[in-house]
Amino acid sequence: MKITKAKETMNARTRVRKTFAHEKTDRVTIGYESNPAINKRLMEALGAKNDEELRQALGVDYRGIGAPYKGPKLFEDVPNRRRNELDGWISRWVEHSAGGYWDFCDFPLKDATDEMFEKYPVPNPDHFDYDAALDSAKALGKDMGIYIGAAGLPDVINSNGRIMGTEDVLCNLITENEAALKFMHRRADSTLKVLERTMEKCGDYIDFVWYGEDLGTQIRPMISMELYRNTMKPIHKKFFDFAKSYDKPCIIHTCGSSSWVYNEFIEMGVTGVDTLQPEAVNMSPAYLKTNFGNKLCYRGCISTAGPLTFGKPDEVTAIVKETLEIMMDGYGYHFAPTHQIQDNTPTENAVAMYQAAHTYGVYR
Repeated sequence: MKITKAKETMNARTRVRKTFAHEKTDRVTIGYESNPAINKRLMEALGAKNDEELRQALGVDYRGIGAPYKGPKLFEDVPNRRRNELDGWISRWVEHSAGGYWDFCDFPLKDATDEMFEKYPVPNPDHFDYDAALDSAKALGKDMGIYIGAAGLPDVINSNGRIMGTEDVLCNLITENEAALKFMHRRADSTLKVLERTMEKCGDYIDFVWYGEDLGTQIRPMISMELYRNTMKPIHKKFFDFAKSYDKPCIIHTCGSSSWVYNEFIEMGVTGVDTLQPEAVNMSPAYLKTNFGNKLCYRGCISTAGPLTFGKPDEVTAIVKETLEIMMDGYGYHFAPTHQIQDNTPTENAVAMYQAAHTYGVYR
């Protein structure tokens, strides 16, 4: 298999920056995320020796960098489990027919007392290697798009849900539990400080900041607007203000039916939204373009739960072409899957997806 890439007249960094500015580019900006098994099969199919070669074969326009943790161990190991070194969440390997997932379990702050919240470790921003982040940026160079952050930051509901369970997070938010909210802010402030220190060190190389917060089920909002404004918006605003203070665009990952909060994001200066599951309520490409126009950049829209996984290559090509016809209007579109491409996705479908982006994602 081989992907015939579109003719390029600009480098990846220029393409990324112009996309965020809603300016015309040679082709759509391209992103990629996948689970391990399909990633391995794509490497084999496209003759890539490593992840970087795969991204080059697909035409992916940006890479993420971060400062690795170099401080003391914060959490004890748990037998037969994997424990996150920074946040302490615990997961176990659960196999399925196409591979497996690390599934969250044994939540260390479930039913936590005030004292447990106060004593739970949070990483010290001094304990990260910012020089290593700069080395990574220099290695990528100034022709590649580079971002800091991730779809899991600050991700109040999910990131805290991995530690205390989603039910506890929602209950603590709706009751405005003082100890829990203080803990959430303490974690967010630590994360934000690491981003600030990374930006101070690497700012000349950074093109955008990536955030995340899942706020919808497939059919409706996960929480009320009142609850969002009272408890989560103040945390989000600090992160969005940080990006603005460095004059960097920011994009936020939002799974599910999340467009109900997009006007709040726009008001706070968010540049773009990511994921955009078209099967969720009020998340189709046509709905987003009609209701928000060019007030936002858009990243995603190619569903990992549709033809990409369950159809044939020609069906994938058709849905990509249809999506591009809608989203390319006015520029500002980042082509990408709605989430990580799943392990049960046929390899030929994933190849067809990216071939279609190069075939139909060219600006005339």
